[in-house]
Amino acid sequence: MKLSKAETTKGPANLHRTLTLEMVRVTERAAIAAAAWRGKGDERAADEAAVKAMREELDRVHISGRIVIGEGEQFECDELFVGQPVGMGEGPEVDIAVDPLEGVTLCAKNQPDSLVVLAMAERGGLLNVARNVYMHKIAIGRSYAPETVHVEWSATENVNALARAKGVPVSEITAIVLDRPRHAGLIEELRTSGASVKLLSDGDIAGVIHAVNTEDTGVDIYLGSGGAPEGVLAAAALRCIGGHMQGKLILDTPDKRLRAKEMGIEDANRIYTVTDLASGDVLFSATGVTDGSLAEGVRLRRETVDTSTVVMRSWSQTTRWIRARHAR
Repeated sequence: MKLSKAETTKGPANLHRTLTLEMVRVTERAAIAAAAWRGKGDERAADEAAVKAMREELDRVHISGRIVIGEGEQFECDELFVGQPVGMGEGPEVDIAVDPLEGVTLCAKNQPDSLVVLAMAERGGLLNVARNVYMHKIAIGRSYAPETVHVEWSATENVNALARAKGVPVSEITAIVLDRPRHAGLIEELRTSGASVKLLSDGDIAGVIHAVNTEDTGVDIYLGSGGAPEGVLAAAALRCIGGHMQGKLILDTPDKRLRAKEMGIEDANRIYTVTDLASGDVLFSATGVTDGSLAEGVRLRRETVDTSTVVMRSWSQTTRWIRARHAR
């Protein structure tokens, strides 16, 4: 279906709502492709299947899109590289951030919370960062003041400040952290402070979202470092559901600082907020590959395939859960 002129005109709802369902189709198809590799121990095959399916489905969408966060630089990968044009070449001009298989190890081991994730924003709405750059991140729920925590404070200072704001002892604060050797000191400090720690084996996009949905997840705060592209994707989700997040890029080599400057990042020490990372009208879609707290995994039946997707939009502040049954 070709979008009418009225549907692509600038305005408060610049990204037409029909694109929401188109995004769901993209993440659904990639999730189904990746699901064929669940539990088979082949991370590369699972990722390649998701990438191929996502690219093919994106090119059926009536957009003039470009990848700003993808699988890597143009000469590092064949598909979904930074700068690659996608879509039919007509319709809204949009920037796209993708993680064709968030939690690729989780998929290969058939463990929870492997997702296909895609965010779309008006042109210029998503921070352009290289795939190999990491970011210090902190995130809390929307009910707190933005200045309650700070990415440059110690873990102890942050959980104490959050406990005061919540009106509870620190022992009732739960932090979610990626289980990585680099976080050993952070985890020890959090436990010494009295806070509880929930460890993520992979998938920090879901981790950030868990931290801002405390009532549903029991998690109060996300802390630690992870991929900068995943930080942008998480911020896109927070634009739609609310919550506070700060990020600071880790540009620890001359090559990373040079590439960041080429991508328009002038201040290497800048602290980014949610709206700095994802601005304008933003759409976010995530389809489960394996079962998780955001979405159920793909169900492969004899004649059909079931998918579960969470899709969000910043302009309307809506979150929808879509369950679909596809003929095999």
